[in-house]
Amino acid sequence: MNLSQRLNAVIDLVSSAYCGADVGCDHGYISIELINRNIAEQMIAMDIRKGPLLRAKEHVLQYGMENKIDTRLSDGVSMLGKKEADFLVIAGMGGNLVIHILEKGHAVIKEMDQCILQPQSEIEKVRKYLRENHYKIVAENIVYEDGKYYPMIKAVPMLLEITESRKVFDCFGELLLKDKHPVLKQYLLYQLEKKEYILNNLKKQELLHVGRIRELEQDKSVILEALDYM
Repeated sequence: MNLSQRLNAVIDLVSSAYCGADVGCDHGYISIELINRNIAEQMIAMDIRKGPLLRAKEHVLQYGMENKIDTRLSDGVSMLGKKEADFLVIAGMGGNLVIHILEKGHAVIKEMDQCILQPQSEIEKVRKYLRENHYKIVAENIVYEDGKYYPMIKAVPMLLEITESRKVFDCFGELLLKDKHPVLKQYLLYQLEKKEYILNNLKKQELLHVGRIRELEQDKSVILEALDYM
């Protein structure tokens, strides 16, 4: 199967387990490939929309995996039982929706061994939610594909005290920063250039944009702090 770089990177974060749940499964390719690579023996592919779930079912049949992959119409993990899956994959959704799924499915997800999350937006909010709700981020990656940056996280539920964190870690990932990830550096330079361009334009009418300029200056300082790790 010829998967995108993004989906391959998501799959690479999964540790071997018996059964996984892919929420928002879309075409079902993540579940199929996890079985193909012997990372999981069984998968539960779930989506809230009937159309994508029908496509997933078709692909499961195409690859002869109807005995290994169960497809379910489900809002988040609402159709998943406790301890039915060992890990969770949520890839390609907005960060606020990822947080909503984690919060609403808290009782089920906290029983799992690992959560692989690839938010399309609001990554800072997702990292903050994980930190404040007793998840430990154990691995991260970021890939650049088709003109977009895709950060992703592997987190495990932990019975830990809420740890203090710095904004720079929530924004850009403590592990990515400490590993000096080359794609992250590329992303930081891109963001810095973008912020500076906007700032330069706003400062031409500074009195009209005081609040926005202050916000962008704060964003810029966090980016510069992040670049110090590189």
